Amino acid sequence: MKKRIVCLISVVFLCITNVFSVYADTISDVKNQKKTNESKLNQIQNNIEDIENNKSAVAEEVTELDQQLVELISTVDILKHDITNKEQEIQEAEVRYQEAVAEEQRQYEAMKIRIRYMYEKGDPTYLELFLQSKSMSDLINKADYVDKLYEYDRILLTSYQEAKEKVLQMKTELENERSEMVELEADLEAEQESLQTMLDEKRKTVENFNVQLAEAKAEANAYASKIKAQSEQIKKLEAEEARKRAEEAKKKAEAEKKARSENGNASSSQRPSSSEKSQTSTGDTINNSAGSAKGKEIANFACQFIGNPYVAGGTSLTNGADCSGFTQAVFRNFEISIPRNSSAQSVGGTGVAYSEAQPGDIICYAGHVGLYIGGGQIVHASTQRTGIKITNASYRTIMSVRRYY
Repeated sequence: MKKRIVCLISVVFLCITNVFSVYADTISDVKNQKKTNESKLNQIQNNIEDIENNKSAVAEEVTELDQQLVELISTVDILKHDITNKEQEIQEAEVRYQEAVAEEQRQYEAMKIRIRYMYEKGDPTYLELFLQSKSMSDLINKADYVDKLYEYDRILLTSYQEAKEKVLQMKTELENERSEMVELEADLEAEQESLQTMLDEKRKTVENFNVQLAEAKAEANAYASKIKAQSEQIKKLEAEEARKRAEEAKKKAEAEKKARSENGNASSSQRPSSSEKSQTSTGDTINNSAGSAKGKEIANFACQFIGNPYVAGGTSLTNGADCSGFTQAVFRNFEISIPRNSSAQSVGGTGVAYSEAQPGDIICYAGHVGLYIGGGQIVHASTQRTGIKITNASYRTIMSVRRYY
């Protein structure tokens, strides 16, 4: 009879072991896949940060080049206006020059007529003046008049020649200035073209960064969706495993009871052992607390990683994270973006009183954060020695409570 009992229990135990082995392998596979996807997602997010930094740097260059181009275009426009004015001045100088040449020619022709007249009449001018003069003073006055007439013609002609030369010089200077302006205009337009080409290239680079960002974010969303789906799958598999364990445990208990009953004296020789009081599960603590379904979902998800290591600077839920890296990674699974460090997390989101804290809220301490799960408890990446664990929320002075969902 004892052999029969042992065989029956062995068969039940073997069945349970096989079932659990299959489920353990399946859950392990999904967790490994999830871990791989989380690593890839982390790499993509780092890549996104690098792309955004590079894009910002190039965008600043575009802004600076754009400002330079605006200033250069304005300079070219002003220069074109100055060239137009200079050409107008040259035209006016040309008119004045032609007028001076004409006046010089007119005066020259008038002098030639007077000189020809005097030569044609011979040179008795001074004799006539002497004979016709009434007195010596009259003679001197008339001779002086003739000399002044010659001097006047000479001075007037010289004046016209000087005016003509001055206008010509001014015209030459204006033409030289215009030539310099035209040359400068060509240089500035070449610089403008070069600057425009550079600006177009920089804008293309920014556009390429936008494309890269869009692709990287799409890839990140895809991995986040995979991770979320795998998290749900792990929950279902673990729930199914728990159900199977309970079912097989029940079968084992029934088999043992049946075997003892068939043994006859099992009830007198053995006293059933008292079962230990079951501790309130973490899931019950969360689900029995007041709060939103989303917050409870976040808290339940976070509790999966209890026992995993604390790693300074880490952000992996499986390989290890620090306090703020743990909370950030948990929220990332729900496509909720929160700051990376604890000080930034302590001022982000929406502030609530501790008396109104709900599962999924972040409890903030001096230099530390944890995730509230209800019942006055938090789950947090504590220390390198203790790793991710559950602690009473009031174990330290609470600085603030932040809600991000």
